[in-house]
Amino acid sequence: MADRMRGTLYIGVTGQLVRRVWEHREGIVPGFTSKYGLKRLVWFEPFEGMLNAIQREKSLKRWPREWKINLIERENPHWDDLYDGIV
Repeated sequence: MADRMRGTLYIGVTGQLVRRVWEHREGIVPGFTSKYGLKRLVWFEPFEGMLNAIQREKSLKRWPREWKINLIERENPHWDDLYDGIV
């Protein structure tokens, strides 16, 4: 999740992507994303199992910011909101 191109980033894991992104967009759950207005889904990675997804999340959170930006821009160079494509 992001607020704008190359802006604040949030990395999380969920078993229900559409519902969770909707919650972030609506600001329903208080926390980091609502505090900083992160409403754009700019990148996501599907996984078969939750354990693999959690391991990837932890790994990505340790990455330098520039690596995360490069990961997003490889697939989504304009930082488009991908939410409509998953609903």
